[in-house]
Amino acid sequence: MRNRIFRRYFWIAFLLFSVTLFAIDSYAIRSSSSSRIERLRAQLESDARILSGETVIPIAAWVPVAAARSCFRVTVLDPQGNIAADSSPGLEASDSLSVNTPFPNAGGPSWILRLTSSLSEANASNAAFRMRLLAITLLSMALALGLAIQFMRSYSRRIDRLRTYIEGLPDAGLPDDELPAGADELGSLALSLRQTAPKIRDLLAKLKLEGARREAILASMVEGVLAVDKELRVTFCNQSFARKMGARIPVPEGLPLLDLARDPALRDILVTVLKTNQPMERRIQLRGAQAHSFEVQAAPLAGLLAHGALAILHDVTELERLERVRKDFVANVSHELRTPLAAIRGYAETLLDGALEDLENNRKFVEIILSHAIRLNNIASDLLVISELESNGPAAHPRRISIRATIESALRTVESAARVRGVRLLTGPVEDFEVLGYEIRLEQAFVNLLDNAIKFNRLDGEVRIETQVGQDGKGVITIADSGIGIPSDDVPRIFERFYRVDKARSRAVGGTGLGLSIVKHVVEQMGGSIRVESQLGKGSQFTVTLPAHITHQVS
Repeated sequence: MRNRIFRRYFWIAFLLFSVTLFAIDSYAIRSSSSSRIERLRAQLESDARILSGETVIPIAAWVPVAAARSCFRVTVLDPQGNIAADSSPGLEASDSLSVNTPFPNAGGPSWILRLTSSLSEANASNAAFRMRLLAITLLSMALALGLAIQFMRSYSRRIDRLRTYIEGLPDAGLPDDELPAGADELGSLALSLRQTAPKIRDLLAKLKLEGARREAILASMVEGVLAVDKELRVTFCNQSFARKMGARIPVPEGLPLLDLARDPALRDILVTVLKTNQPMERRIQLRGAQAHSFEVQAAPLAGLLAHGALAILHDVTELERLERVRKDFVANVSHELRTPLAAIRGYAETLLDGALEDLENNRKFVEIILSHAIRLNNIASDLLVISELESNGPAAHPRRISIRATIESALRTVESAARVRGVRLLTGPVEDFEVLGYEIRLEQAFVNLLDNAIKFNRLDGEVRIETQVGQDGKGVITIADSGIGIPSDDVPRIFERFYRVDKARSRAVGGTGLGLSIVKHVVEQMGGSIRVESQLGKGSQFTVTLPAHITHQVS
């Protein structure tokens, strides 16, 4: 009886049944009472006809005899309606039934014979009949109520079993005996549900699998994915977008967009898509994502029950950086090539215009052309080296290299330059160890560092190189000089291609501006790192850290 619809229908049916029973009772009581009165009336009329045909002796004596014979009250009325004789004189005729019939009077006008019967007996019979009928009605109602309650309980239990089965339908292990049986409509519904349940389970399994695939795909995407409804509340957000926004994972569904990403540019895109129902694409910079730049592709989401928008954010920060690097590189290369090319062209034109016959200056002009040609060759060589390093190095496999041997080879290479400039080369302590890499490239990196330390040193200065293996198992190579030093503002940029601290002096000593960039590429290609410490006017110290294998100690 817990089902409200069944309770409602039950009480409506019970009320109709009760009203019908009481209507039938009322009709039966009225019919019975009318039938009794009609039978009494017929008997009165029959006795009246019989008595009216008799020879009348003195009326006063006849009336008691007629009343005794008919068992009714007999009254004779004269033509004026006055009582001539009465078997029960003085008795009030309340709640009674009377029948009048002409009564012959010898030698005069007819009198009226009235037979009267009390209705108290009929009323008593009707009351007894009514009580018996009421008892039968109440018993019928109680029996009907009990049967209905029992039926409703049985029906409700079957409905409950059907509801329980439906509520647990996603559970593939739900037993089919939970369904109600029977040949009625509920039984037919249960049979249909039993046949449909496997299809529903298969469909739910497919939907779960598809949902899991979608979640896995979106969660593993590098691009940020965001979906909002028409009220700009978050309906989906993958981990990539949440991490970019610094939000807590998982992002709760229904979160207002402004609580997740307080960026007007992204909000404007989504609002525009929702209003126009058209996709759009725009590059924006999200302040909440550490000012990264994103290529945003937004499109409307239209469903049967909801409307929203979807945005996919591609992080193009690195791409923009590479574009800037490429532009800067092209500009720097053009700038670096322009000066030697202009000099070569100018001196070549001077020679062709007659300077070839100038014995005093023609050799000087040719030497200038040669020096600029050498500079162009050095720039081209360094660019090829950088290109090779950025393309993951040469085709040869890396091998184990002795740091001591590599440093000694690099020192021999710059020895003459140091002697010319009056710079002392000092070593020690040197702890020998091996690294995995390319010997020529590593030697070139050391040569570049040593060459810079010599070129930008002072007269009677010194360059010291030391090596050791730290407790973390990494080898450390330190190259320190007592030269001019590097301004603190320039230190973060010295490893950029073509960046020079003192452009005039760099060109004067023949630098290409690519040496330190090559050093950084070589070291990072071998799994190491490089850092610099410098004070203007007091010198610089470059520290290279590489994965090492200890061999032996050299002082």
